[in-house]
Amino acid sequence: MPIGVNIRPAVSGDEFALGAVGAATFLESYSETIPGADLVSHCQTQHAPEVYKDYIASNDPNYACWLAEYSGTKAPIGYAVTTAVEAPTVGQPGDIELKRIYIFSKYHGTGTGRELMMRALAHGREIGAKRMLLGTYDQNHRAVAFYERAGFLKVGERKFQVGGQTFNDIIMAVKL
Repeated sequence: MPIGVNIRPAVSGDEFALGAVGAATFLESYSETIPGADLVSHCQTQHAPEVYKDYIASNDPNYACWLAEYSGTKAPIGYAVTTAVEAPTVGQPGDIELKRIYIFSKYHGTGTGRELMMRALAHGREIGAKRMLLGTYDQNHRAVAFYERAGFLKVGERKFQVGGQTFNDIIMAVKL
């Protein structure tokens, strides 16, 4: 476990922390790529607490959330979410999707992202998934390198819409 960071499964009531850190890390990651109004609108819909509340409450074993917190204050600093494979990603029977994994850039290189990834991969194995998929912006080279270090390989492409812009994502997969 990274020093000064605690990672735990998200529970009911964590949807507000997940929504806040989800929106904040998405803004931090894409403020130089996506126009501001589109970015804010995307965060309001895709990172609304209700979205995370539904993930936490799902009875589908594919759905799981983890929250990374700074140990001293319990402030959220990152998170990961697995789901059933959702559009625009296309999967095969037995696939699970790593829907989201983000940490604040201040915590890059601390092992927090690696630990979140390990939790997500272990969850996929525990529920008997055969493969984990994820989609990432093809120009996010740091993320692509991180996923490759975790064993993911490029298996396809998809289009990802944010506001009026369409972005090219790559689909990556790792066998579980």
